Amino acid sequence: MSDAQANSTANSPAASLLGEDFNWADAIGGWRGLAESVAPGAIFVAAFLMWGGFRIPVIAAVATVVVMVAVRLIERTPVTQALGGLFGVLLGAVWAWRAGNVNEYFVPGFWYTGIYAAAMVISMAVRWPAVGIAVGFLKGWGSRWRTSPRAMRRFQGATAFYIGTQAVKLAIQLPLYFAGATAALGTAKLALGVPWFAVALFVMWRLVRNVELPEEPEGRPQPTE
Repeated sequence: MSDAQANSTANSPAASLLGEDFNWADAIGGWRGLAESVAPGAIFVAAFLMWGGFRIPVIAAVATVVVMVAVRLIERTPVTQALGGLFGVLLGAVWAWRAGNVNEYFVPGFWYTGIYAAAMVISMAVRWPAVGIAVGFLKGWGSRWRTSPRAMRRFQGATAFYIGTQAVKLAIQLPLYFAGATAALGTAKLALGVPWFAVALFVMWRLVRNVELPEEPEGRPQPTE
């Protein structure tokens, strides 16, 4: 792993689950990451309020994220987060354009949230909770954490909490979508995006920060389950 990759991993949102102190800047992907996450949606809502329709808001959101990716390429800085935003915005734009309805811009996000939450439910059901997998990877535990009842309880609880945060997002946004409240839906999407994720990450950090495993005896094979 290169130094840049190591730094990227250390400063990733998932890494906020580790350590004695919670780093809010890491949780939101840094202040630039926050701006890049918020800007396309904010531009979309502003353009809708000013011009209405679906073409100008969709074009404005796509143009915003394309500019952000281009700036990162020019600066030769990592484009992973910006490219993720580009994919999401483009998918929403195609969806809205094909339907000719500005509200359809948000539909891919609903599907993503629902599928993501369902995958985490499955991870709990098979006793491989997603939070445990993330912490085990970041701490180099492999699958050893699965042999600890305390660790399993904490990771199951943290995963269940995160599923709950996704259910809250859908419970707030879907009624606005069906009511055709585009501006309110766009605003809710912004509030329930990175800021909501950071709050969720803080609670999960509180749940798992004290989880520790005994040292592995030297020469003992690691579980391969």
